[in-house]
Amino acid sequence: MAGFEQLNAARNIVPAAPEAPQSAAQRKARETAEDFEAVFISQMLAHMKMGVDPDGAFAGGKGEEAFQSVMNEKYGEAVAEMGGIGIADAIYREILKLQESTE
Repeated sequence: MAGFEQLNAARNIVPAAPEAPQSAAQRKARETAEDFEAVFISQMLAHMKMGVDPDGAFAGGKGEEAFQSVMNEKYGEAVAEMGGIGIADAIYREILKLQESTE
């Protein structure tokens, strides 16, 4: 139970998510930030699996090799859709700052 309490305490430290996008430019910026986070997570998962040999009898062979990148991509998208790890929020804020400075 202590693990859940620590997780909830950590959530209070994380900055609040930016408000919902209002304009088309803000929606596009948010979508771009979320896409970046999904790609980042999928790349992180791919690098985590480097050098790890699949189980002998249950190894997928060439089929597993071919579809591993697709699976990592889908995992990255799923994690990002469920709120991600906070990268999208930070990138979204930076995109908005850059847009405001160019106007």
